[in-house]
Amino acid sequence: QVQLVESGGGLVQAGGSLRLSCAASGRTDSSYSMGWFRQAPGKEREFVAWINWSGGSTYYPDSVKGRFTISRDNAKNTVYLQMNSLKPEDTAVYYCAATERLTVVVGRETGDYDYWGQGTQVTVSS
Repeated sequence: QVQLVESGGGLVQAGGSLRLSCAASGRTDSSYSMGWFRQAPGKEREFVAWINWSGGSTYYPDSVKGRFTISRDNAKNTVYLQMNSLKPEDTAVYYCAATERLTVVVGRETGDYDYWGQGTQVTVSS
């Protein structure tokens, strides 16, 4: 079992930046790839970013590419999401997720993940 705890959310003005963190605990000796998702009220959970276990590969949807950066520090068992040039449409609860399935090449779907955090609220004002 892996437990994930997100932090770093808050209220920011459009054009601003935030850095989210996701701390993992429990069975962290496995090689997990990690993802960030977000969910706005009344909408489905949406893929935001993915990083492989070593940090050498990342993937983003077009909606955040060039603005968001995912990274990880395996020594600290922590994954980060740096969000720049934030827009009001980025407002959502942001979740981190982990998977150790080798069949997941790039985890873009919620079903690719086995472990989820509780989420952190990001609100971008116009």
